Amino acid sequence: MSRRGLAAVSSILDQAASSATNILVLVLAARLSSASDFADFSMVYVAFSVLLGLNMAYVGQTVVLEKGERLGVVCRSSVLFSAAASTVAALVLAGVGLALPRGAGGAFLALGAVLPFVLVQDGLRYCFSALRAPERALAADALRLVCVVVALAAQPAGASAGRLVLVWGLSALPALALGLWLLRPYVRGARAELRPYLGRGHLGRRFVVEFAVGNGSSQLAVLGLGVFATPLAVGALRGATTLFGPLNVLFNSANAFGPPVVGRASGKRGVIRLTALMGAALAVLGAGWAAVLYALPERLGRHLLGDTWTAASALLPATGAQYAVMGLGTCALLTLRVLNPRATLSLQVVFSLLSVALLLGGYALWGVAGAAWGLALGSAAKAAAGWLRAARLKVPAEPAGAPVAV
Repeated sequence: MSRRGLAAVSSILDQAASSATNILVLVLAARLSSASDFADFSMVYVAFSVLLGLNMAYVGQTVVLEKGERLGVVCRSSVLFSAAASTVAALVLAGVGLALPRGAGGAFLALGAVLPFVLVQDGLRYCFSALRAPERALAADALRLVCVVVALAAQPAGASAGRLVLVWGLSALPALALGLWLLRPYVRGARAELRPYLGRGHLGRRFVVEFAVGNGSSQLAVLGLGVFATPLAVGALRGATTLFGPLNVLFNSANAFGPPVVGRASGKRGVIRLTALMGAALAVLGAGWAAVLYALPERLGRHLLGDTWTAASALLPATGAQYAVMGLGTCALLTLRVLNPRATLSLQVVFSLLSVALLLGGYALWGVAGAAWGLALGSAAKAAAGWLRAARLKVPAEPAGAPVAV
């Protein structure tokens, strides 16, 4: 296998390890906690997920767009900025914890205590991606997965939410130490530059808005559907989407680690040719995965989703179509991210809101199946608009060769 192929496999496995960590944390916490303690843990974990996404958008996405001689400076700067910003966020969380009742308050205090460790450890993945050393990220994240499973599995039944959060966070320390040790050769002698992160021209501000719009619109869609629809309809839609979790791993991997790989292509034509092939591959995988799920026997389907399977399976054609075009859309946005990072914000805003409107409109006209097809249509519109903008984009002869300021 070529060096590029090994890097791609390592990136996908690393994203899979990170996703598995998040899933197993919730599963283990649910098995160890009472219903009320797990509710507190879940609330804190949602807060962490938001902070993780903001750090990924503001710091991580700008790091993976970098290349050239400044990589050492950028990586050292990103680590130090993440540490400083997460410390400030930790102080805010501590204040929230002191203001809340004992159970939830203790959990938020625990999150504040460990937040810098977990955010910096996760941020190292983007440094290794930009350095074209994803196998180092995989080593650290695999260690993180093992440590968190062992640490949580060793906790007694009925452990408080605060204890579980603290154990979960402290279990990141071995992976953080390994990641910093693996990063050291690349940043030795580099001087950190934190001021650009606070400047008005920092690209991370745009990526934060994209993150907020994308996540906010999806939450708005679920809330809006919950107002008009029955719980069964919402559960069916979520159940159908859950079945496509493996594809989410691939899409997230393309978004997070694709720019350094695609950026090595020659000129606009080379970038589009590579991302178009990636998009076609993801679209075929999406359609194929939908066909596999649709062909599952009723018994296996119920083993996966329980009583929700019957309603969710009826949505598989629509959800499969959505994920097929999402593969194309993901690579369209990846193309724009490499050629002109400032070209993606308007697309994300307009078409995320359009997807919400199509979801609610589809439900009003044709019920939950209409909602699922509305999401598919919204994803198709975003993909088409993304590729159209990429085709019309005017860029220098070597667009991927210019570093992005951070």
